[in-house]
Amino acid sequence: MGEQPVRVLACGDVEGKLTALFNRVQTIQKKTGQFDLLLCVGEFFGTTPEAEAEWQQYKTGAKKAPISTYILGAASQETVKNFPSTDGCELADNITYLGRRGVFTGVSGLQIAYVSGREALQEPAPAHCFTSKDLSALVAPLTSSSKFRGVDILLTSQWPRGVWHYGNNPEVNTKFCGSGSVASLADKLKPRYHFAALEGAHYERLPYRNHVVLQENAQHVSRFIALATVNNPGKKKYLYAFNIIPMKNMDPSELVKQPQDVTENPYRSSAKDKTDKQRTGLETEEEPAGQFFFDLSNKHGGGGGPRGGGRKRYSDGEGRGQDQQHRDGPYQGQPKLPRKHPQPTGPCWFCLASPQVEKHLVISIGSHCYLAMAKGGLTPDHMLILPIGHYQSVVELSSEVVVEMEKYKSALKSFYKSKGKRCVLFERNYRSQHLQLQVVPVPLDRCATEDIKEAFMVQAQEQQMELMEIPEHTDLKQIAPPGTPYFYVELDSGEKLYHRIQKHFPLQFGREVLASEAVLNMPTRADWKECKQSREEEEESCKQLRDDFQPYDFALDD
Repeated sequence: MGEQPVRVLACGDVEGKLTALFNRVQTIQKKTGQFDLLLCVGEFFGTTPEAEAEWQQYKTGAKKAPISTYILGAASQETVKNFPSTDGCELADNITYLGRRGVFTGVSGLQIAYVSGREALQEPAPAHCFTSKDLSALVAPLTSSSKFRGVDILLTSQWPRGVWHYGNNPEVNTKFCGSGSVASLADKLKPRYHFAALEGAHYERLPYRNHVVLQENAQHVSRFIALATVNNPGKKKYLYAFNIIPMKNMDPSELVKQPQDVTENPYRSSAKDKTDKQRTGLETEEEPAGQFFFDLSNKHGGGGGPRGGGRKRYSDGEGRGQDQQHRDGPYQGQPKLPRKHPQPTGPCWFCLASPQVEKHLVISIGSHCYLAMAKGGLTPDHMLILPIGHYQSVVELSSEVVVEMEKYKSALKSFYKSKGKRCVLFERNYRSQHLQLQVVPVPLDRCATEDIKEAFMVQAQEQQMELMEIPEHTDLKQIAPPGTPYFYVELDSGEKLYHRIQKHFPLQFGREVLASEAVLNMPTRADWKECKQSREEEEESCKQLRDDFQPYDFALDD
């Protein structure tokens, strides 16, 4: 199908030897070209003063990782202090902690499931351990879909117990090696590649089947690879390089091709495995996460007003007790909201229910979308339209979300028009998890729509990018199927421009064009990080913007 493969490096326990690892990565990249990402399993941090000093250089920005690096959490009590929370976050430039457990989906559609730490052997579980509940929460949303065939990559720190059955033997003491829960997890998630570490050994198991021959339809094979510690004295392999086309982009007949050395599935070897699965609790379902819609007026001094005093709304499945209805004023007597918004499988900074979202920037909340002031905005009234649920791009939105997004667009156009401005909308579906539709106003006396269009075309040409005009009444979904990375612009005339991102794309392109001399003439504001305000300034700006937008806020009438 001509799909571009993703170039991936996987690494075993780093144990704080960051410079040694990144020097090796740079050497490989000089020889073979740039890789897209580096995945680290096992213990990433070291406990020696030297390791701590080395980490500080990356943490402060004195040194920078030469590749997007994703790591698992602590595998021992000593290294827990390096992780600020159980939720994923960026620890340093280009070094991201994935989180306790979840699924990370790359721009290419590559699906990576992960579980940090070791299996808990006691209750309550220590901070560096995972529980059966963690595994249930990871497995249930994935396997409940009838379309689920498996994940592209599984990252665990511990080996799966018994992975060597029917295969070649590893150079470890198999009597004490591995976790039954990880084996059960691998059996259920059917990863095409499964990486683990912690044993100080390199072991590439023969590929194994995920189906029973002659009884089930052919499925893809799985490969388990354990990696050694960085710079180990025995010179055992600690880096593994491979190319992978995401499963969702592959022809099914290509995906299920069986190599000659394929073996039986090691996890289905006996009745004992079935009892293992029940013991891990992977059969249980977890309650869906509740969506919390917070009131804007109470927090920001809006008084009673049309928003009501202290109104809160909970979606069903919230589990906060029936008396909540009677404490929240206008909520009383209303039926519980039936809608359920798609939930992220890992941390997300833009899902409204997420603890990471910066709620003080919210301007308006509808039923399916919300409006927020842009952090480090290009102009003081630069806004974002975002779906409340977890959607990666416009082309993945359900119809009711699209309808409300159009209502917000229309409301913003009227709002900006009243201030003598036209608005430009753009979306970058590339290296982003959650859809952010950027809405930037441009004063009518600064330039015409045609000038803005020309500025985009000229700068795209300079960057050797093809920016196409989408024919009127053509839906973006017809051009960009879900999973396609793209950049998209919508002008106030209704004209739309589209660029299919092939490999690399300047992340600030939309802002750079609008900040250029031809449009807003604010070249110093092209990078949002240079425009950040203090929390107090953000709250003040947001309150002003919220009050200004109120006459156009249809969500207040609902």
